[in-house]
Amino acid sequence: MKDLLKDYAATENNPKWENIIRREKPLYIRESDIRSDFERDYTRIIHCNAYRRLKHKTQVFFSPEDDHICTRIEHTTHVESISYTIAKYLGLNTELTKAIASAHDLGHSPFGHQGEKVLSEISVRDIGERFWHEKNGLEYVDKIELLENHFKDRQNLNLTYAIRDGIISHCGEIDENRLKPREEYIDLYDYTRPNQYAPYTWEACVVKIADKISYLGRDIEDAITLGILDEKLEDLYKLLNHNSEEVINNTVIINKLVCDLCENSSLENGLCFSEQTFNMLNEIKKFNYNNIYFDERISPSNRYFKLVLNEIYEILKKTYNGEKTLENIEKMKKVYPKLFSSFKDWITNYWNLERYPNSKNEVIFDINNEKDYFKAIIYYISGMTDNFAIEIYNEIIRF
Repeated sequence: MKDLLKDYAATENNPKWENIIRREKPLYIRESDIRSDFERDYTRIIHCNAYRRLKHKTQVFFSPEDDHICTRIEHTTHVESISYTIAKYLGLNTELTKAIASAHDLGHSPFGHQGEKVLSEISVRDIGERFWHEKNGLEYVDKIELLENHFKDRQNLNLTYAIRDGIISHCGEIDENRLKPREEYIDLYDYTRPNQYAPYTWEACVVKIADKISYLGRDIEDAITLGILDEKLEDLYKLLNHNSEEVINNTVIINKLVCDLCENSSLENGLCFSEQTFNMLNEIKKFNYNNIYFDERISPSNRYFKLVLNEIYEILKKTYNGEKTLENIEKMKKVYPKLFSSFKDWITNYWNLERYPNSKNEVIFDINNEKDYFKAIIYYISGMTDNFAIEIYNEIIRF
């Protein structure tokens, strides 16, 4: 039903409003600024380096030479578009969905979910905690990403609670067919695993579902483009109840799912699909896993990604020696100039040794804590693009 959730949108009339727009600390205000809180957050997000790097991060298929295969930035644009359509129809705040969608994958590592898996294995072994991109995304906008203000001070993004909540609660790996926002205002660092809590706003719920709609359809389109599904197209047509004379692409799949969701959602049941479409959605997901994500052509690249990321991590890890770490980094700059110059330039923003004079962000790494240093390396690697990680690996292996 059109405007179904208008009375529950993230606006000043919402009882949660003060929590929704709350920031961890005040954000400077210009007298000439004409933007809302969410518009300010949106521009802060798209101006940050983590957002820019999404264009060179793998979505599913590692194909840096093919401009027509989806990258992480294109996926982000799809989620933004889908969530806008749903939110507008339901009467929700499209400024908020736009900002959440633009930021939802800022914490993704290079090489897609395989890269995430590799970093998680390293993190569990050396730090004792999992790495997962939703949590990393929250930590990136809170602690890592820096913007320079008009006083040339470098500070973190300091986003509103609603957008920070949307980042950490966006996990698209959902199997339930009813999604409603939680009522509780919680410390977002209480999250210990993906999908632990429902989002705080209806808008974040929309982005969470839009994420799933986006990747299922686009992964199929890319797999068809690459010829991976040549032998499975007939099965796919049956699965989608599709006439073989009609085309199957991302647009067709998105339209089916979005229209069904808008028609079947209700205040009582939350955002939901019809039973038939929900079953189809799960079958598409199963089909994708069996025929795309586990395809034998992907296995060699996965082994390569593991080699690349582990090698970079181990080279950086060896430099740790308490307060003498900086000396070791300087020595290693002569051996691997690109890696160690880049790493030193990055970590100087965050540790309690030499720091840039205009760094107004908090110190988050104590050089006397070995695990802090390992955590810093994982943060640093997670921010790399595919291309940069490969470039660094090539620097390591050549003489």
